[in-house]
Amino acid sequence: MNKNKQVKEVKVNEIAEKLGKAKSVVLVSYQGITVEQDTALRKKLRESGIDYKVYKNTLVSRAAKSLNIEGLDPYLEGPVSIAFGYENETLAAKLLSDFAKESKKLELKAAYVDGSVLDAEGVKMLATIPSKEVLIGKFLGSIKSPLSNLVYMLNAVAESKA
Repeated sequence: MNKNKQVKEVKVNEIAEKLGKAKSVVLVSYQGITVEQDTALRKKLRESGIDYKVYKNTLVSRAAKSLNIEGLDPYLEGPVSIAFGYENETLAAKLLSDFAKESKKLELKAAYVDGSVLDAEGVKMLATIPSKEVLIGKFLGSIKSPLSNLVYMLNAVAESKA
């Protein structure tokens, strides 16, 4: 096996490992953003625990096929960078969507979340969903409020009879 083929095989395995671990994968077209913008974006993503890389599209396609991920190939055209979100399903989409609004050059292409491929509109919708922790907090708050009111009312009834 020649050296070039071995290097490509290592890269495909690296991409497949990241695809397998990631809770969300967001594909963006970065053509037209400045070096300063790219550096700022990478820093923000890194601080949030998101891995942001540029790979050859053919290698990403091979890695996706090795994991039986279908539907990414149409979005792997032109210069594409990939954000791998390991902690949260929505954070990568949110950060990239916010950055795309600011820069106007970064274009959201697609995302792969929970076994489904989302188009650009799906990525924008994903970006608006609060994180899992926030949703759980809101749910618990909505459960706690009626229970607190019930306890307050029962306590008031008990005090009035006493």
